[in-house]
Amino acid sequence: MTNATATVERNRWLTAAGWRSLFRDRPVIPLIVLLGLLVVVSELVRPGVVSPGWAGVILRTAVPLAILAGAQTLAMLTGGIDLSVGAVASMSGFVVATLVGGPGLGVAIAVAVAAAALAGLVTGIGVGIFKVHPLIMTLGMSFVVLGLANVWQLQMVQTGSGVPAEFRSIGSTLVFGVVPYSLVVFVPIAALILFSLRRTGYGRLLYAVGDNPIAARLSGTRPWQVLILLYIVTAVLAAIAGFLYSGLTNTASVTLVDTQVLPSVAAAVIGGTSILGGRGGFGGSIVGALILTVATSLLSSLGYPEAVRQILFGAIIVLVAAAYTRVTSEG
Repeated sequence: MTNATATVERNRWLTAAGWRSLFRDRPVIPLIVLLGLLVVVSELVRPGVVSPGWAGVILRTAVPLAILAGAQTLAMLTGGIDLSVGAVASMSGFVVATLVGGPGLGVAIAVAVAAAALAGLVTGIGVGIFKVHPLIMTLGMSFVVLGLANVWQLQMVQTGSGVPAEFRSIGSTLVFGVVPYSLVVFVPIAALILFSLRRTGYGRLLYAVGDNPIAARLSGTRPWQVLILLYIVTAVLAAIAGFLYSGLTNTASVTLVDTQVLPSVAAAVIGGTSILGGRGGFGGSIVGALILTVATSLLSSLGYPEAVRQILFGAIIVLVAAAYTRVTSEG
């Protein structure tokens, strides 16, 4: 590299266009910097709080949120969104809790995953074939799943045995007090999503459908097939996250994960995935989930009432997402 080329490369990072390019093309880098700043602030607010044990708790809490954010990332790459992940996740954890005492854990998990996949199939058919907007379709599906879960609750609650010990172990145990056992589930899922988006034809189709669905259709792609498979996958991911949430909280409820729907969307947006489709990735969403988890821990350590924490948490999400959108805008 010549001196002139090196000078141009250095000067590029002194311009607004250079920073926009960094945020747009490598969003993980500035996100990691933001995550580091939040960790430093957490230590300043409560000296000594940042420790290996604290990091383990943060990771343990962020894992199921990151899986939900992965589901949102896949949906948002096509220009859609999945507001049914909370209901599907809650239903899945509850179904396992009610069946584990009878047919056993294996059958209970299979039934829950099958029910989640069926919900995803119906959603995919509505979005892909009948052209219902994903926002409306997934919102409606969330109410359908919640209603059916309530019916199941009335029928099966008397036979429930509670959250399986295996879920509690995976969802809440820290190996050596530092490493979350839930990484055994998360790492293969994350690797599969990252590999699929970068190295497979289906991953490229997700980007193509979100970037320009008309061009994708003219090139021979059948978007309805892509979307049906997509929402089946997001529903199965939601079911897995529901298993982890039930183990983390030792609770089985038909509304357990409802409050995590918007944070999962926020994690994907903060991670650099465009809600308009065609741009983003799961790596940024993972860091986004960690940022939201650390922010929640920081607000809790400040000792504010719950209402104030919710206001500040929402404001942080809006500010970070707005700043990212502003920096990466092409206009």
